[in-house]
Amino acid sequence: MSPLYREFARIIARIPHGRVVSYGQVARMAGRPGAARAVGWFLRGLDPGSGLPWQRVIGGDGYLRPQAGGAAGIRTQSKLLRREGVRVQKDGWLPLSRYGWDGSKRGAGAPKRSARKRAGRPRESD
Repeated sequence: MSPLYREFARIIARIPHGRVVSYGQVARMAGRPGAARAVGWFLRGLDPGSGLPWQRVIGGDGYLRPQAGGAAGIRTQSKLLRREGVRVQKDGWLPLSRYGWDGSKRGAGAPKRSARKRAGRPRESD
C-alpha cells in the first residue's frame, strides 16, 4: 500500500460511529487537497474485510456514492449508516451539516460550510 493510501486508511479508521466525511475532506485531511478521486480509487480497491468504515465516506453534496457495487452498494452503505443512527433519505442523501465529522478527536461537529439550493435539497460543497 502506498504512503498516501495508508494515510487515507488512517483517517477513515478514525471517523466516529454515526459520522460521515466527504471524499474531498479525507483528501484534505491527508494533506492532498484536490485528491478526492484518489480517495475513491482507494475505497474501490479496498478489501471488504479490511475493517475500515468505508460507509462513512460520502459525496460532498451529501449523497451516497459507493465506489463499487452499484445500487447494491448504495443499499449496503445506507443500511450500515442507518445502523449507526444516521438518517439516510430514500434517495441516498443525508445532511452533512448534521452528520459531518470535523476531524476532531471527540468526533462531534460538522465542518462549517455554506449551503446552496440544488433540486430542493441543501448542497454542501466538498
